Amino acid sequence: MAEVKTPAQTPVCPESVNKLTASNLGPQRTANPSLPFVSIVTPVHNEAEHLAECIESVLSQTYQNWDYTIVDNCSTDGSTEIANRYAEKDRRIRVSRNHELLPIIRNHNAALRRISDSSKYCKIVFADDFIFPECIDRMVAVAEDHPSVGIVSAYSLVGEEIKCVGLPYQTTAANGREVCRKHWLERRYLWGSANTLLYRSDLVRKYDPFYNEENIHADDEVCFLLLKTCDFGFVHQVLTFTRVRKDSMTTLSSDMHTECASTLHNLITHGSSFLAPEELKSRIEQHLTLYYRALGKNLLLGRDKSFWNYHKQMLTQVDGGFNRMRVVGGAITVLGDAALNIKDTLGKLRKTREKPSSTQRNAELYERVPPDQTG
Repeated sequence: MAEVKTPAQTPVCPESVNKLTASNLGPQRTANPSLPFVSIVTPVHNEAEHLAECIESVLSQTYQNWDYTIVDNCSTDGSTEIANRYAEKDRRIRVSRNHELLPIIRNHNAALRRISDSSKYCKIVFADDFIFPECIDRMVAVAEDHPSVGIVSAYSLVGEEIKCVGLPYQTTAANGREVCRKHWLERRYLWGSANTLLYRSDLVRKYDPFYNEENIHADDEVCFLLLKTCDFGFVHQVLTFTRVRKDSMTTLSSDMHTECASTLHNLITHGSSFLAPEELKSRIEQHLTLYYRALGKNLLLGRDKSFWNYHKQMLTQVDGGFNRMRVVGGAITVLGDAALNIKDTLGKLRKTREKPSSTQRNAELYERVPPDQTG
């Protein structure tokens, strides 16, 4: 479909984001049964510090025709009690508790399986995050205006940064395949995490499991899956907040560079649906170059065995093998860039009495790379 234009909305610009806080929540409306029904779910494991703020943000929605299921993944820190207190006060809230501790993505799937049969749309709100008052209202409006839309995104405040930028302001609906092409070819990242999105419920029910439980970035992969057959909606307003913490899965994933493996998986698994053969081949090679460069940098940083085991496994599964020489090549590239920018890197390098020759250095780097599957 062609890009669709709708009447202008007031965007939330970066300079005004500091005025938005969890306590600045708008007025409530009485539920209107004529509006589409929305199921909201929050998977939670030991988030007592932030759970109340998350629940309050749902209660403060200007859109009120919803139910809300909090799925407790065997919490031991008081999260269960917090959720139960809210459920006792509002019949739209129910609490479900897993019988066993589930891995993260599996728990997200368990939460989505609890959406109401009567819901037209559904939304995940993570327990350590929150949504702004007009989130559901604005997202549902875009979806209702454009029936071909299966996913709705918006600007997202991640820590202190605004994410999901890059779509022209007049565009509130776009062809799903074109959005994915822009993602790969122009690096326009428009959908963020699951906390940023509204899904059409029939699409969620169509797949069981909805998220690929083998992919820690399954919320990214599922967008490629869905956008093969539906269009993409967007609200030009900051509607969600994602917390940045040292112990969060986002931070841990960044430290392990899991996005490198996930991007390669998505390209190989779904890329042919959006890119021409030569485009796909070129994009995969570009990404592999960046991937091995990142591994080379981590070789210089002396990463531990768990880091290398993860990337060996992922590259073997997705690309057919782990190439030690490309890791060394990536490290040499990083060192070469550092040499060209010597003023900024001298202070970061340890002083050594003797500088090894390039041949000796390359040999030492090679020895530090874990052997590949055939080595």
